[in-house]
Amino acid sequence: MNILLVHGLGRTPLSLWGMANALKQAGHTTEFFGYATPFQSFDDIALRLRDRIQSLSTLGPYALVTPSMGGILTRAALALASFPQPTHVVMLAPPNSSPLAARIANRFFPFRWYATQSGANMANPAFFTQLPILTCPYSLIAGTLGPTGSLSPFGQEPNDMLVGLNEIPKRPEDPILKFPALHTFLMNRKDVQQAVINALK
Repeated sequence: MNILLVHGLGRTPLSLWGMANALKQAGHTTEFFGYATPFQSFDDIALRLRDRIQSLSTLGPYALVTPSMGGILTRAALALASFPQPTHVVMLAPPNSSPLAARIANRFFPFRWYATQSGANMANPAFFTQLPILTCPYSLIAGTLGPTGSLSPFGQEPNDMLVGLNEIPKRPEDPILKFPALHTFLMNRKDVQQAVINALK
């Protein structure tokens, strides 16, 4: 199957190189979608992603693997789609509600300068209430190695240091696969890569 990998905020397609290799070994064909938030608005990126997905959809069944904000961009892009939906979307640590980390970071100029509209959207709870839910099958994967306790901004909530477990579901009944990993390194774990491959079968 053709699979498009969409990286997260502040990363590049290189961050998904290991995931792509694992998917190729499982018999899939992989492509990358890249973007840079300092130079492109969230809306422009989502439109460009929609066009890229539309091209991919003409080749047959396809799927997406989307760490972090890549999943939110995918939701926005597919909401604009008039072409066949993917057979599956695997979302790794997606902030499907406004993440606490983004709301904190957005108070500071360096984050606002780098993340621009994308960061402002992540920090805005109203943005998520207006974002359509995926209509295709999807899987959610979370990391749980972040700190908890009285000194953690997440309190006792399991988290991956950037996204809390309670920020990941889109519906209360959504199942979540959990792995002891931090946000930045979740996609590099072999067991996570195998979970993605299993979800796409």
